[in-house]
Amino acid sequence: MRKTERVYNNPNGKGEDENSGFRILVDRLWPRGLSKNKIKVDLWIKDIAPSTSLRKWFNHDEKKWDEFRLRYFKELEKYNKSVDIILDKAEQGSVILLYGAKDVKFNNAVALKEYLENIRK
Repeated sequence: MRKTERVYNNPNGKGEDENSGFRILVDRLWPRGLSKNKIKVDLWIKDIAPSTSLRKWFNHDEKKWDEFRLRYFKELEKYNKSVDIILDKAEQGSVILLYGAKDVKFNNAVALKEYLENIRK
């Protein structure tokens, strides 16, 4: 099972189920204001995040969402190793894709989750 979660909503990883999944940060930049000592991230995969130019172009603009997804999926084709890491972790148990964006519907973790769900390993 894969799900997305805003890292600021649950920085220590504790919730209803403390062992709810393997937490992977999928942003290129570390979330502002959160100390690496006080945040529960099991793995940080920077290169799987959208390129800086794509991220800036998109700017969480809902009107650009479909085009952003297409461009991002094309970028993801270059990162098979990182994609495989996430898929391998998902085979072992629950995976939570962490992101820092305020927008919960239109962000790279949501697009990445869709991409991963459509891959047949």
